[in-house]
Amino acid sequence: MRYGFSQRFPALTTRFAAFGAATLFAGLAALSGAEAQTLAALPTVPSAISAGAQTRPIAAWVDFCAAYATECAVNGAEPAQIILTPTIWNTIVSVNRRVNKSLVAVTDMDHLRVADRWDLAEDGSGDCEDFQLLKRKLLAEAGLPRRAMRMTVVIDEKGEGHAVLTLITDRGDLILDNKTSTILPWRQTGYTFIKRESQDAVAWVSLGRAASPVTTANR
Repeated sequence: MRYGFSQRFPALTTRFAAFGAATLFAGLAALSGAEAQTLAALPTVPSAISAGAQTRPIAAWVDFCAAYATECAVNGAEPAQIILTPTIWNTIVSVNRRVNKSLVAVTDMDHLRVADRWDLAEDGSGDCEDFQLLKRKLLAEAGLPRRAMRMTVVIDEKGEGHAVLTLITDRGDLILDNKTSTILPWRQTGYTFIKRESQDAVAWVSLGRAASPVTTANR
């Protein structure tokens, strides 16, 4: 029998109780002025990554979707883009920062003795994709369209594979990352973008190895 998230992991559910919708839309109330990232700091000219043809999904993502079908479902009636308002932006910043601070970063091999496993960091620990999956779950619970929040595979500044969460917004594609709590436009990350979840199906699409200018400049 598969139990619900709160039944299986009551301690973690309690730990994230502060992420209820009312608290989320309070935004940055718990953050100091020094910690806050303002919507005005984002570029006024949006930049989006062009998605290409369907491509092979991540094997561990396929297993994740079998266990957490609702986390992978694509609702075509949802908006394909997040319209950023100060309230929604504050919610995104708050969730991103709190998840980054609350979870313990550990590799799947050290944590679970497996090469790659995607989950929702139910025991409070996880690697890059687990951070991003939990962020998406909490943001979706706060009312943001899951369809506009896509798991994405990149090559990072070390030349290694890494997972981030792309928010497709009216201010361009923004990246939530566990390496930093600063939310950056994709072109400022220094990453090479390989592929991400489709917005139209339970599938993945190629991003054509789109490189941000920072990446190109550093090579």
